[in-house]
Amino acid sequence: MKVFVIGLGLIGGSMALDLKEQYNDIEIYGIDANENHLEEALQLGLIDEKSSMKELSKADVVIVSIPVNAMLKAIPEILDLVHDDAVVFDVGSTKSQICEVVANHPKRRNFLAAHPISGTEFSGPSAAIHGLYQGKTNIICEVEKTAFKLQERALKMFTDIGMRIRYMDPHSHDKHIAYVSHLSHISSFMLGKTVIDKERNERDIFDMAGSGFASTVRLAKSSPAMWAPIFEQNKDNVLETLSEYINNLQEFKTLIEENKFDEVYNTMENTNRIKEILNGIIVKTT
Repeated sequence: MKVFVIGLGLIGGSMALDLKEQYNDIEIYGIDANENHLEEALQLGLIDEKSSMKELSKADVVIVSIPVNAMLKAIPEILDLVHDDAVVFDVGSTKSQICEVVANHPKRRNFLAAHPISGTEFSGPSAAIHGLYQGKTNIICEVEKTAFKLQERALKMFTDIGMRIRYMDPHSHDKHIAYVSHLSHISSFMLGKTVIDKERNERDIFDMAGSGFASTVRLAKSSPAMWAPIFEQNKDNVLETLSEYINNLQEFKTLIEENKFDEVYNTMENTNRIKEILNGIIVKTT
């Protein structure tokens, strides 16, 4: 099986590692606009050979793991190049625009829209890790538009590396993911910005930063090249979630200003329910 990975960062690289571990007959080819990434991926054993778009005609599987704005141009071009029995899937964090851009493509049946909900704050080939997808959810959109035998090939690959499959329409995906992923990244970036702005005047502020701060701003180390296009593509949903978040922050600020600390306590206690919700999710995935 010849698998081409386009974009050799954390997501694409980790998937290449896990697939190589699962299949003896697999050959992994890498395509990346960054020649240094290609060389690094080869040295790390993520790929077997460096390749290019003109080689896609021999692909059985193409994994598209590039920023979502680049996907809008690249995926139709990839579909033009692959043979009729190849399956092409993306791993992007937005789905509506990607599904729209391929809707009328002659090889729409060769494309599967996917979003493995997994990752770390690190990027590049060196960020790739074994087992990244074990127990993680993979959202599949518009599965009915992909040829059945090609669905089967891709879904088997996903389950073989440990992922659980969930089906959702693209618009619902983008709305829900804005809350549980995109807003988290914005919050982390803006908390980091707030502290950096303050640190300009108070040099020792980071000396007092504990593990709580470190874990909260962890996502602020994520790649802006990946996340700015995500916020652009999911702009309407991101703005909706931001408005709700800002309203909650303003209400909490008002409670403190008005010395209503019983209500501050109640707000936090009610929010503690998140522990039960997240524990339920963890139990279901283990």
